[in-house]
Amino acid sequence: MRTEPKLTRLDRVFARLDREPERPAHIDVPKMSRHRIVLLAATLAFYGAIVWAVIITSSLVRLDWQVMFFRPYQQWSEIHWFVDYYVVLGQRGPTAVMVAAWLGWRSWRQHTLRPLLALGVSLLLLNITVGAAKYGMGRLGPHYATVIGSNEMWRGGDIFPSGHTANAVVTWGILAYMASTPRARRWLSAVSAVTSLGVGMATVYLGTHWLSDVLLGWAAGLLILLALPWFEPLIARSEARIFDLRDRLRARRSRTASAAVPVGAPHVVVTPLPADRDDVAAGSPRAPVYLAPGPHTARSERTPISPTGSRRPPHGERHPRGSASSARPLTGG
Repeated sequence: MRTEPKLTRLDRVFARLDREPERPAHIDVPKMSRHRIVLLAATLAFYGAIVWAVIITSSLVRLDWQVMFFRPYQQWSEIHWFVDYYVVLGQRGPTAVMVAAWLGWRSWRQHTLRPLLALGVSLLLLNITVGAAKYGMGRLGPHYATVIGSNEMWRGGDIFPSGHTANAVVTWGILAYMASTPRARRWLSAVSAVTSLGVGMATVYLGTHWLSDVLLGWAAGLLILLALPWFEPLIARSEARIFDLRDRLRARRSRTASAAVPVGAPHVVVTPLPADRDDVAAGSPRAPVYLAPGPHTARSERTPISPTGSRRPPHGERHPRGSASSARPLTGG
């Protein structure tokens, strides 16, 4: 009786990985819809409102100082170790490596470079926009504040907006942006929102950022995700150029490999000998037979040998040509 082997869960996972799908003909690319444009405009207005509120030293700046004087890291010191680890989810290096590993696997499975290119474009936009805002406004952080109640703007700092918060929004939000189904996109959007919210509050807890820094960091990261569909044509052109470059390199390597083979090189063919030969039984090596234009011997040097010996009939009085022999006796006539 034949029984099928029982597969474990790990065996089923590897079996699924072996079935590599073909590259999808149509990938669901988010479009710049009216709903997305409205969200982009609202987020941009929120961004400008936060910057203006900090510049004029409004009640938002007073709230920043109140939270700083509250010192959450002293009020809830028992969770300090957890927050120290959790805030790593907003650091550029570790999060980029983790998300790039997942999107790289997606690229390999779907035969497309779009996930990795989208991540690269989003991180490039993050560095340009957030970096320019940080060094342009030059706000000092809570640990380096000089005047109580001031906004600490244009003092050579690099704290406004929060880079940890913006990076968490972009790196975890890109997973929701690249989701293949609407349900997965909704779930991943909720997870990325909670993760980035926790990262922002962790920086406030540790005292490395003002509360307004975190609010502006959320807005900065969300602006990049909402504007990413505008860069989809650039991503598609970059992918096409990369694949064209790969095809040209492959064609060049194949031409180089074919040109390395000499045109007049002799072809070696090994012919099998009869099974009753002694050298075959003894396992002695066989000499290869060369085809044209291989070595050619003169006709006088050839020895007509067959498996049964020479084709010439035996002759008792025949001597090899050129050897010394006794003269024939002459018979009288």
